[in-house]
Amino acid sequence: MKRILIIGATSAIAEACAREWLQQDDACQFVLTGRDRNKLDMIKADLQTRGAQKVDTLLLDINDLESHATIIQEAGCFLGQLDRVLVAPGSLPDQALCQQDLVYARESINTNATSIMMLLEQLATTLEHQRTGHLVVISSVAGDRGRMSNYFYGAAKAAVTVFCSGLMMRLQKSGVSVSVIKPGFVQTPMTADLNLPDKLVATPEQVARVIVKGSERQQGVIYAPGFWLFIMAIIRLIPTAIFKRLSL
Repeated sequence: MKRILIIGATSAIAEACAREWLQQDDACQFVLTGRDRNKLDMIKADLQTRGAQKVDTLLLDINDLESHATIIQEAGCFLGQLDRVLVAPGSLPDQALCQQDLVYARESINTNATSIMMLLEQLATTLEHQRTGHLVVISSVAGDRGRMSNYFYGAAKAAVTVFCSGLMMRLQKSGVSVSVIKPGFVQTPMTADLNLPDKLVATPEQVARVIVKGSERQQGVIYAPGFWLFIMAIIRLIPTAIFKRLSL
């Protein structure tokens, strides 16, 4: 039996991960958090239909820092213990608008980095006290190298990746593990308006299978799908003088 807390459970990838975990172990128990009550209830009903032992939902706006401790406490009370915590909130900001409106830019950084890191700190302490558990945090390949087309989003994801790297070092002595997920292009509502190369776009279900399989093996860094490991290795190796000439 796995007792799983999902932060940002209404995202397409998070929803697919919940179904994937349930497919592997029908004794899973869940606490789902998110901002959309109706969508949370729909996902809860779907998981119950698929055999989940018990499911609860909690409303959470990731930017409401004061609510983080309460959410973690309530999830712990419902599940008894947190075996897996999937942290999946995020939004893809408009890069051009970030450059024009610094208030909007700051809010995007708060949503994609600051608020997530503050929540992760409290989750890490909770799991550390348990002396067991696994944090699974969705970052992005966008954090591997800054690009002119999305450097606000990329900078936020890079911050989350580095933060998780530090948590890995801190938590290893307490029996708690951390996996950082770096998806590439994924077919979700967040990317629906983007012109993406079809061959590089994965479905949420494909990404979820990679995430669940890799995290159950306690891999520290997981590219999803795996070919992004090689793509990003090449992109990181491109000399800056050449990289600046690319329209990326």
